[in-house]
Amino acid sequence: MKYVLVTGGVVSGLGKGVTASSIGLLLKACGLRVTSIKIDPYLNTDAGTMSPFEHGEVFVLDDGGEVDLDLGNYERFLDTKLTRDHNITTGKIYQSVIDKERRGDYLGKTVQVVPHITDAIQEWIERVAMIPVDGKSGSPDVCVIELGGTIGDIESMPFIEALGQFSYRVGTENFCLIHVSLVPVLNVVGEQKTKPTQHSVRQLRGLGLTPHILTCRSTTALEENVKVKVSQFCHVPAENIITLYDVPNIWHIPLLLRDQKAHEAILKVLNLLGKAGKPELDEWISRAEKCDKLHEPVHIAMVGKYTGLSDSYLSVLKALVHASVSHGKKLFVDWVPASDLEDATKKENPDAYKAAWKLLKGADGVLVPGGFGDRGVQGKILAAKYARENRKPFLGICLGMQIAVIDFARSVLGLKDANSTEFDPNTKNPCVIFMPEGSKTHMGGTMRLGSRRTYFHVLDCKSAKLYGNRSFIDERHRHRYEVNPDMVGRLEKAGLSFTGKDGKDETSRRMEIVELPNHPYFVGVQFHPEFKSRPGKPSPLFLGLIAAACGELDVALHSCGSQRTVLNGLVNCPMKLKYRNATPAKCTNGLPDGVYSNGNGIYL
Repeated sequence: MKYVLVTGGVVSGLGKGVTASSIGLLLKACGLRVTSIKIDPYLNTDAGTMSPFEHGEVFVLDDGGEVDLDLGNYERFLDTKLTRDHNITTGKIYQSVIDKERRGDYLGKTVQVVPHITDAIQEWIERVAMIPVDGKSGSPDVCVIELGGTIGDIESMPFIEALGQFSYRVGTENFCLIHVSLVPVLNVVGEQKTKPTQHSVRQLRGLGLTPHILTCRSTTALEENVKVKVSQFCHVPAENIITLYDVPNIWHIPLLLRDQKAHEAILKVLNLLGKAGKPELDEWISRAEKCDKLHEPVHIAMVGKYTGLSDSYLSVLKALVHASVSHGKKLFVDWVPASDLEDATKKENPDAYKAAWKLLKGADGVLVPGGFGDRGVQGKILAAKYARENRKPFLGICLGMQIAVIDFARSVLGLKDANSTEFDPNTKNPCVIFMPEGSKTHMGGTMRLGSRRTYFHVLDCKSAKLYGNRSFIDERHRHRYEVNPDMVGRLEKAGLSFTGKDGKDETSRRMEIVELPNHPYFVGVQFHPEFKSRPGKPSPLFLGLIAAACGELDVALHSCGSQRTVLNGLVNCPMKLKYRNATPAKCTNGLPDGVYSNGNGIYL
């Protein structure tokens, strides 16, 4: 097994996740089997209980693991299926060591950070790296490990020590260290400054790790004299210093690495030049180039609670990108804070209220993503109502499906107090209730999580056609509350159609997909289809939303139904993504981790 470690220095938010994903893609293109591990030094056991404002979205895996959003990048770039163990946290490591101590596994020894914590880290890495993630049997060839945080952080010290020991344990030909650093350009001086990178590498070397390759983030390509200077002061060969400068979209990053022969440098360190071939990236190159040429717009109103940080909905944004490019459209996401649509905002902040409604009404389609808590719920209900009454394409995910059902019960059935027991435990008309697969008292890992099967009960419906007329699908879930099965009969009599359920027969109690048959596109799903969307294989339901927003749904349905593959003949590539905000988005450190900008907007 070969290991590639990616660390970061100077500041956070340099794009280590995208760099690690791009390195993995490049090695995979060389014919190697690649897996990925993300190390997060925080004390949380997993990302499940953290606010999106703290750490971005929580990405959910097939096995129900609630993990860092970078694992989503890995899965999308490499088209793999990772497990919860591929995300290592301080909490998991300490918990496993303490559990061993309680069982007496250490035979009465004093349990210490060195060697017990550091040994546990190394053993975890070796064990997880052997797990196949590409659907084939046998172990991968290379494991790309990303160490979260910045070199020098106190909480990452045990991992730095463990990885230093690990590099000697596996041998020099099996370990390659890539350090991502910053080379800023000061406007006053106008030159690229290398001092931050010098200090970062010096600190890394002082901790026992010596980088083989430096990837330098900068606004422009490094000048030759700057490369020479970095090489001299950081003791890294000039040919191993790679520039990752700002690009129109992140799909150019693997190409930047290839053009600067980063793969050859990595393969040389790992003694794999004889085994690996030249990187086959023809499809990727075509994808990246075509993405930059899109010009026909499609506007999607994103009505959510966490619109102040785009990373909160990263997978949803990626899925929208995949789908919109499949239709050859340039995506514009119009951020609509859900609470700004409510009557209270009309009184307190009329300008924000008008701006939010203007964006909603001007959009080609409406998307209400998942979420928790009651803030903004009434605004989301109003958004679903507007889309339903004005025949505007609508996709509701998780909570987005639930609020669509609540609106229907209130507006069509006349149940004015219809609600979810999550928001009103005493409601007389509970449309959405707590379903007993989780716990009401413990929050972490207690929801209905991971891949679950959904069976189509109505085959002549939009969602079934978009999925290629399959009898069932497997999608990932993350929720506690679901549509009240006792109200399904009344809702269906009034015109709502529950086309997908968790079982094959009518005894199914969990509603998975809901549609309005006579609406151009009004679909709600209890699962999260965004987690399985890939650049070359967009999520069918996102394809449906974009197609309906562009007036091309009939063509999309025919294509999906006849080929049993989603829009197989169309160009699938990432694309340029710009944002319009009713309230300006605020991103930590200027840009979310892994987002590159050329000054004309934010591009994913």
